[in-house]
Amino acid sequence: MADYDVVLLVEQELTAADAAQVRSLHEGLDDPVTYHVLLPLEDAAARIEASMGSLSAGEMLASPAMAMSDVDLDAVRKDCEDRSARELHSTVAALKAAGAIVGSATVVSDPPIDALAAKVAEVDGREAIILTRPHVVAEFFHLDWTSRARRKIGVPVLHLLERETFDEQAGGTGEGVTGI
Repeated sequence: MADYDVVLLVEQELTAADAAQVRSLHEGLDDPVTYHVLLPLEDAAARIEASMGSLSAGEMLASPAMAMSDVDLDAVRKDCEDRSARELHSTVAALKAAGAIVGSATVVSDPPIDALAAKVAEVDGREAIILTRPHVVAEFFHLDWTSRARRKIGVPVLHLLERETFDEQAGGTGEGVTGI
């Protein structure tokens, strides 16, 4: 039997329910399923921008250089790397607890869709699953990861919204699945 390789691109750590939902998609397949997990490195620049946004206009206008001097960029970057590694470790543990075989798990610093395409090619992936929080504006303009992945890779791409059960998605009480 040949492995059925699935590449997961996750925006944040999976819960036990998320992992069980992913695993349930492949129950009943004859071939063993191996999951390869990609978690993008948390964006240190976005964290700095967010913290800058919390400063008042007076603080910024008075002395922008002074406000930035308090930011230790290396510490922020290290914190982002540590946080991403912890989330990846927790995701792998959740998948394994759900009975999944995890072939590889990587924190990626490349653009997420490029990393997804490369991993699908590397492992001869049969499908890709992207798990994200809802991004209404990005999805509307087809700039989200799923739309970009469909244009870039040649395997089926399933987009699941994290922390939504299939019943919530199908019953219209949640955000739903965007294109299968």
